[in-house]
Amino acid sequence: MPVLDFPGFSDAVPAGRLMALDVGSKTIGIATSDALRMLATPVTTLRRSKLAADLGTLAELAARHQIAALVIGLPLNMDGSEGPRCQSVRQFAANIERHAPPSLSRLPVLFQDERLSTAAVTRGMIEDYDMSRAKRAERVDAAAAAWILESAIARLREAS
Repeated sequence: MPVLDFPGFSDAVPAGRLMALDVGSKTIGIATSDALRMLATPVTTLRRSKLAADLGTLAELAARHQIAALVIGLPLNMDGSEGPRCQSVRQFAANIERHAPPSLSRLPVLFQDERLSTAAVTRGMIEDYDMSRAKRAERVDAAAAAWILESAIARLREAS
């Protein structure tokens, strides 16, 4: 699983579906793109358990959706620096490479800035859908993953 910078990512993965992960301490939000990378769709929120089980579920989703690469949200501080949450996400990516089934561990990875993703998604759920707190809690992580994926897709479009 090579972790690529943006120019390397767009060259290494010219086509195919992407899967985004919004990695938190208790949950992982998951979203996928369509094959043409026009849309990002929330898939599910995985309640974290044992690492092997989490990686197995992610590998199964990657195989089922025919994923070509991963986009992992990187929770940078507002000033752009990396803190403990970034270290945790980078460690999770390293665990994918070391411990995940090949259908997941061999996929190229791009880290995407995810600052304010959850806040933006939550605000939209309240303003646009008047969604209750309980329903937001069920859906916010997968929606944040879709927001992260939309940001990466926009960067890919701008680069081409």
